Amino acid sequence: MAIISTLLKKGIRLRESLEQEYSQPIELQKQALKKLLIASNRTAIGEKYDFPGILKSFKGGNDQFYEKFKNSVPIYDYDKIYEEWWHRLLNGERDITWPGKVKHFALSSGTSGAASKYIPITKDMVKAIRRTGVRQILSLSKYDLPKSLFTKGILMLGGSTDLEFNGTYFSGDLSGITAGKLPIWFQRFYKPGKKISRNKNWGDKLDQIVEKAPKWDIGIIVGVPAWLQILLEKIIERYQVAHIHEIWPNLQIFVHGGVSFEPYKKGFEKLLGKPLTYIETYLASEGFLAFQALPRRKSMRLVLNNGIFHEFVPFNDKNFDENGSIRQDAETLKIDQVEEGKDYAILISTCAGAWRYLIGDTIRFVSKEESEIIITGRTKHFLSLCGEHLSVDNMNKAVELASNEFDITIKEFTVLGEPYKNLFAHHWYIGTNDSVDAQQLGERIDALLKELNDDYAVERRHALKKVFCEVRPSSDFYDWMRSQGKEGGQNKFPRVLKGEKAESWREFLNKKGDNL
Repeated sequence: MAIISTLLKKGIRLRESLEQEYSQPIELQKQALKKLLIASNRTAIGEKYDFPGILKSFKGGNDQFYEKFKNSVPIYDYDKIYEEWWHRLLNGERDITWPGKVKHFALSSGTSGAASKYIPITKDMVKAIRRTGVRQILSLSKYDLPKSLFTKGILMLGGSTDLEFNGTYFSGDLSGITAGKLPIWFQRFYKPGKKISRNKNWGDKLDQIVEKAPKWDIGIIVGVPAWLQILLEKIIERYQVAHIHEIWPNLQIFVHGGVSFEPYKKGFEKLLGKPLTYIETYLASEGFLAFQALPRRKSMRLVLNNGIFHEFVPFNDKNFDENGSIRQDAETLKIDQVEEGKDYAILISTCAGAWRYLIGDTIRFVSKEESEIIITGRTKHFLSLCGEHLSVDNMNKAVELASNEFDITIKEFTVLGEPYKNLFAHHWYIGTNDSVDAQQLGERIDALLKELNDDYAVERRHALKKVFCEVRPSSDFYDWMRSQGKEGGQNKFPRVLKGEKAESWREFLNKKGDNL
């Protein structure tokens, strides 16, 4: 077991994993928050919100420290923390939300005001991500896997390690930032290697990997499902083989995250010669929050003792408005106050200088005792079949601009995600009573979304193969709402329809005599 043996020889032990295994979650989280506050007590945010005063409360009862913390520090979303604090990091200021100067920023999916978010990545966060990654590798010893697997290569398909530099800071995908800082001991297992990883042209990078593929003995693949599916298809086509195991016979594990794997699974498994072990991770731009720690489980274990303090906001109308924005008086809970089976939005405070930060995901505890969670969605309506992260803000802006350009009134619209030739498509339904060419309108909305959202632009070149657009009378939307018992001024037509609601919408239109 070369990888695990190397880790142990380097002095990396299971101490942190065992600490979490045999400790109360709240005790680990209390210590995690204390360490964050101590490290940041002389920063600008620490001075404003009196971190030394919060630290004194740790001497009190079990809940006193948390009451003081949440009553002192407000809840932040990206726009709020950027406007108040993080823009200063981009200007090169020191000691703002974390000690020192931040030199790296991960580009995350866009907002209505900008193409991308700039998420600070500190040296401490890189170390924390690496430590959690090591813990996940060590957890593989719990799986029924042959020892020979751990001598094989690990293909990590991510962003370019050749980061953008503007004279003050570096920026790029988180995967590119972290891959560029891999420890020396890991590099002999890591593929596609430094040279290919630096390539910024995604198409060229895939082609280079395809050419090298037969020379590598890959046992583990890591990445976003859509991108890996495209890569495997290219390899199979290039070498005219029946499946990927003819090229990589020892491939046994797929580590995935970022989007739900379920929509991909059927098409993905057509590319395999034998089953894989699927392992899910929760690695966001803001930190490595959780990973699948045990086999035969679909849940992931929150990491409680590695630079992140978690809070949980019951995902309901009391705490979030109709747009999915959190209310400033929202109820927040620490980990010993949550209940299994309920959906929560997550706030995180981290060693990258995020404080009570709404990460945007919703989760559900399936085991409170073991801190095991599943991801259930997002706090705001969005569409992300393959990593396009299309938000309602993006949709609203694109429709507004298109309606102005075409001089039409669009009263309602909705978007459905659909399978398309083993990959994906978006299907837009536009509600207007004005005359407009549906194809031209769809093409313009598509073009606008590429400008508004970097992730969408990338996926339109890869996994998101088609955009359909149908123009419907506005009455169709209101009639469907009525059929759902949702007629009236307080009810809004969903901008994204999924699951049963999507099927209901399609059936409703079919009954109107349309052959969709």
